[in-house]
Amino acid sequence: MTSNKSAPGTKPQTELQTRSVLPGFIVFEGLDGAGTTTQARLFVERLRAGGAAVVATAEPTDGPIGRRIRAVLSGAEQASDRTMAYLFAADRSEHLDDPNHGVLAELHRGRYVVCDRYLFSSLAYQGSLCGFEFVRMLNAPFSLPEHLVFLDLQSKAGLERIKARGRSEIYETPHIQDTVYHGYRQALEQFRDSTMQIHHIDGSAAPEAIAEEVWSRIAIAPIH
Repeated sequence: MTSNKSAPGTKPQTELQTRSVLPGFIVFEGLDGAGTTTQARLFVERLRAGGAAVVATAEPTDGPIGRRIRAVLSGAEQASDRTMAYLFAADRSEHLDDPNHGVLAELHRGRYVVCDRYLFSSLAYQGSLCGFEFVRMLNAPFSLPEHLVFLDLQSKAGLERIKARGRSEIYETPHIQDTVYHGYRQALEQFRDSTMQIHHIDGSAAPEAIAEEVWSRIAIAPIH
């Protein structure tokens, strides 16, 4: 029988200090309109141009659970905030563990995996809408990426970009985006002491300038 007590004179390790980090897994996060999709794409293109093996992915996924989430986000279907939190967690579990094309399988093959949104979106969005602690517990089993790139853009600027593209989703309102921005701040603070590397980048700059900043921040090394 093992004991959870720490040895005398030592401090117990926190959940964040013991939570696994996945080498080669890189995640882009930010408000709607912050440019996560663009920056993830540019980063993938640069990795491939350098000869790296890389897989581009996103959440929600294109799997059956992810498609249901996208239908709700578009307004075509309805679900409660709590149900959405469960759906995102289930989609994430499949995204990580699928034996053929899951994140873990791709990393095991020696490929980088670049993801547009991950569990931090759940903490910011669903955590703001149905309780941060509830969503944190749902996502506690999931490993962290090696690198988290947070594109910091105020909600007003993000909504202006969304308006320019001509389509919107259910969370893309001023009130929700303001709330979610603070949700991201809370999420980033929660992971401040983790071994994951957090890159906080100004999302208001030109896409090319942001891409250069991202590239300069992330040290690319072979995956072991």
